[in-house]
Amino acid sequence: MSKKKSFVLRIDPETFKQIEKWADDEFRSVNGQLEWMIHKCLKDAKRLKQKKDNTSEDE
Repeated sequence: MSKKKSFVLRIDPETFKQIEKWADDEFRSVNGQLEWMIHKCLKDAKRLKQKKDNTSEDE
């Protein structure tokens, strides 16, 4: 099981309500939806490290 960092997040009720609805629409928990949103934003901003491709161009 991968390690995950826990932290407290204060968020206004209306924003939480919208995230909760979005999560329900995509069959995710609110926590899963927030993780997905954060990951997508990091990817879109090119803030994630690139994974090395183990395939060779000669193949």
